[in-house]
Amino acid sequence: MNDPLASFAALRTDEGRALLASVRNVEPSQELAVATRLRRDHPAGLVSAALAQARLRQRAVVKFGAADAARMFFTPGGVEQSTRTSVATHRARRLRGLGTDGVRSVADLCCGVGGDAIAFARAGISVLAVDRDPLTCAVARANAEALGLADLIEVREADVTDVDTSPYDAVFVDPARRGGRGRIFDPEAYSPPLSWAVETARKAPRAALKVAPGIPHDVVPEEAEAEWISDGGDVKEAVLWFGTDTPAAHRATLLPGGDSLVSARAAMLPDPAVRPVGRYLYEPDGAVIRAHLVAEVAARVGGGLIDETIAYVTSDTAVSTPYATAYEITDQLPFNVKRLKALLREREVGILTVKKRGSAVEPEELRRKVKPRGAGSATVFLTRVAGAPTMLVGRPR
Repeated sequence: MNDPLASFAALRTDEGRALLASVRNVEPSQELAVATRLRRDHPAGLVSAALAQARLRQRAVVKFGAADAARMFFTPGGVEQSTRTSVATHRARRLRGLGTDGVRSVADLCCGVGGDAIAFARAGISVLAVDRDPLTCAVARANAEALGLADLIEVREADVTDVDTSPYDAVFVDPARRGGRGRIFDPEAYSPPLSWAVETARKAPRAALKVAPGIPHDVVPEEAEAEWISDGGDVKEAVLWFGTDTPAAHRATLLPGGDSLVSARAAMLPDPAVRPVGRYLYEPDGAVIRAHLVAEVAARVGGGLIDETIAYVTSDTAVSTPYATAYEITDQLPFNVKRLKALLREREVGILTVKKRGSAVEPEELRRKVKPRGAGSATVFLTRVAGAPTMLVGRPR
């Protein structure tokens, strides 16, 4: 089958579903033998499509969870570009609560395979999901049906720039940020461009625009709230919000706990002063760093920076904060591999965590050179202190 739509339709027949169920747990090393066996009784194209879909479902588990991924359908680009369920759920719940009466309908523009539409529907929001690719729309429609959400999700094949969004309480736009050569970093090279998405958002009562976490701060609209979201310590995305009760602000949200640090842009604190390394080192969450809220964390822990260009905060006191991981520092050394190796051998450190910020040395390279052995554990920070290459040794508080 050379027609992608026909191949996908065949997967949804009784024969296709049975094949999908039979290859659900096939490992890559087993695919050739399994394909050879199945082709005796099934069309070769259908067998190939089933095996490819099984691989996509296996890859999708990390984003959608095993239960949903096993029932959903995917395209290769759809798996790559879909929002992780935890992030989509956070965003959907926040959108649902905006305004006096809450958001009850949303136009999801550039919906992809429907990951965000599913989260919106599960939050009780009626969704118009729009994409211009016929196969993507077919997959999104199938996913709404597979998860029992077809009554809340209407999938429409159209160019998003032609869609009238005025009947909806909110607009959500997820522009394509990948091209033939990989990720796109220029917001105006998104498809559609960020400028179009912003103008569309400004016309809606409420809006959320999904953008790359590395978006330059100077392209964030003045009235928008910019939220950076991390999940398990990894920064996943940024969202530009319109119509919230915190306009012109920066926010860092940490999942799965949901802690949120927010500051109006006009009230953001200046960079903390540089000070000597104290007893504790605080490593701010990536979302905090992206949101330029390191100074707010430093104020909470009563600390300063170890270097004016490095986002490590140091303090003499231990303060619990969800926005940074605290380490107790035991040693401060100028960068010297031999001295570090001797120190780790003396303390019988075999479990070594290496972190770097402002250093060209790769953690694995350092691990190979120091050859840690023993039952003890330690964390080494390769960084700069007041401009000088430095190694800080410590342990999580």
